[in-house]
Amino acid sequence: MLTRREAMAGASALAVGAGFGAIPSFAQTVESLRIFVPAAPGGGWDQTARSMENALRGTQLIKTAQITNVGGAGGAVGLPQFINQWKGQGNSLMVAGLVMVGSLIANKSQFNLAQVTPIARLTGEYQALVVPAGSPFKTAKQLVDALKADPGKVPVAGGSAGGTDHILIGMIAQAVGVPAAKVSYVAFAGGGPATAAILGSQVAAGVSGYGEFSEQIKAGKMRLLAISAPTRQAGIDAPTLIEQGINVELANWRGCFAPPGVSAADRKTMTDMVLKMTASKEWADICAKQNWTQITLAGDDFGKYITGETERIRGILKDLGLA
Repeated sequence: MLTRREAMAGASALAVGAGFGAIPSFAQTVESLRIFVPAAPGGGWDQTARSMENALRGTQLIKTAQITNVGGAGGAVGLPQFINQWKGQGNSLMVAGLVMVGSLIANKSQFNLAQVTPIARLTGEYQALVVPAGSPFKTAKQLVDALKADPGKVPVAGGSAGGTDHILIGMIAQAVGVPAAKVSYVAFAGGGPATAAILGSQVAAGVSGYGEFSEQIKAGKMRLLAISAPTRQAGIDAPTLIEQGINVELANWRGCFAPPGVSAADRKTMTDMVLKMTASKEWADICAKQNWTQITLAGDDFGKYITGETERIRGILKDLGLA
């Protein structure tokens, strides 16, 4: 089910959707943009929305913006509101990502991202596989060999069940022939408790976005075994999972969507605006500061990616016993 390029094909290259051509040299100014964030303020989607606002203002692509937050269940609470109450509003965008795909499946929601209008995938953060500094595991292959021998004896810490961290462990298990449901995954509500468990050697390993662990890695308190990128990443001193014979890559991607029922003209305006933003220095500076990798994919190509991503994640969550 997994191929080398299935998760983030061409992640380092700029891609645009069919029907939209190259990055537009001109995008008209949007008087008032409304951004819907199906999560509480302060999280990754909210940071993305506010970063978009800053970049769009800086490039004079918008005049004003209003951000609305509706949190709960990894986006499963907010998405129905966006679909039902924001329908046809052509000056509106929703920010969401991989976490929502998993949450909707795990929560058996009647709503999904096929019901909204894909505009563009924007950024991705690759996952880090770490162990305590004193761990006997020096490579990801050694950890995987232990999983093969007895998955129940290799507890792995991460975020909420069914989230990006859990999905990566499920992908690793699938790739090496271990029943995903047999892996001992220890779910934590936040990065702090998971980090404490890893540092205290209460678990054998941990998974999260690289940024979550970067300070502990630099301080020598954690050992970074692998990064879930397609190729080695600048500034991260670690091989990929693929390099170590584990045919898996994954990025916690984020993107934006228009509501259902928008006109073709409004969809094009939103797509042109977002592509113009992603090509700007303002956006590049924000991504560098936030350690976000730009993985732009727009329009119909983004829609096809969402379809494939949904089926892929459904299969993984099913193997984990969560779908």
